[in-house]
Amino acid sequence: MSLDRREALERIRSARLYAITPEADPERIESLVTAWLRGGVEVVQLRLKQLPRGQLAALASRLAPVCAAAGVPFIVDDHLDVALLSGAAGVHVGPDDLSVAAVRRVSGELVVGASAATPEAAREAVRQGADYLGSGPAYATPIKTEKAVIGPAGVAAVAAAVAVPVFAIGGVERSRLAELRAMGVRRVCAIRALSEVADPEAEARAWRRVLDEPTVG
Repeated sequence: MSLDRREALERIRSARLYAITPEADPERIESLVTAWLRGGVEVVQLRLKQLPRGQLAALASRLAPVCAAAGVPFIVDDHLDVALLSGAAGVHVGPDDLSVAAVRRVSGELVVGASAATPEAAREAVRQGADYLGSGPAYATPIKTEKAVIGPAGVAAVAAAVAVPVFAIGGVERSRLAELRAMGVRRVCAIRALSEVADPEAEARAWRRVLDEPTVG
């Protein structure tokens, strides 16, 4: 079972909470993703830089149908081959990976995500075929220490430059959601803040409550 491109795109366009896996063993990742799905996470990305490719593919093949059964797009970070083989809904490519255009040519029906820190980069990624963007770092983060923080205003500028969904990423925590919402940013990605907690399911529910609150004014 897998989500087709049309359904995956619809889900991503309506999504507000996008969770990315931390570096952990496969058993921990499977448990975490299951908790996230129960808690209302709307997009899941498998991002493991240190796991051998074969183990990554096996893990992706187990997670893809679980996410699809929940109606949640499952995205593989970086590895187009793993995304295609596992039945994932999409692949996310960064600035050091294959170009969006190259991935788009061979990705078939996969959703393609990309990263952009400026409006110019965002427009170029969309021109090449990106279906959605991650933008940041919104705040300082130990995961991307080499990147300059663009802040909530920078994410908002990227979102205003393109018609595809844009998710704030980098140092996003629940306590910062109100600030992001005040800047008009309603879509967020998180790794540590959704995984390094005692109850990932409850944490995801708490994020959804904040993100789903009606905008006042």
